[in-house]
Amino acid sequence: MRISVSSDMDEPVARLLLAELERRGHQVVPYGALRPGDDPQWAVCSEAAAREVAAGTADQAVVCCWTGTGASIAANKVPGVRAALCTDAPTADGARRWNDANVLALSLRLTSEPLLKEILDAWFTAEASQDAEDLRNGARIERLDR
Repeated sequence: MRISVSSDMDEPVARLLLAELERRGHQVVPYGALRPGDDPQWAVCSEAAAREVAAGTADQAVVCCWTGTGASIAANKVPGVRAALCTDAPTADGARRWNDANVLALSLRLTSEPLLKEILDAWFTAEASQDAEDLRNGARIERLDR
């Protein structure tokens, strides 16, 4: 899977995220502070990573900033993106399952190494629900993008 990853800070957890995604066999495209010469502002690099998902050049994205909130807000401004700020594995599972989220937002401040691995496990094993209510909600979100 091709995954775009952005971070506004070159923090150890952001570097660990890149390494962990690569270890899991994903092709990673870095943005922001993780890519020399790139603009590290959270709004800029989160948008860049999210635009890859919207364009179909990346399957998913992971966007990071200190709290994760700004990165998720910026990513969600891109039509076609459903970014979810996840601080634990059950939230990541639910975001993928019930919301068919395609961008994971993480807090650089709150996410430890063990927690990161739990969140990624949940994110990548969950599948979008085929429940009629969940599909109706997803369709409504798509209409909001238009």
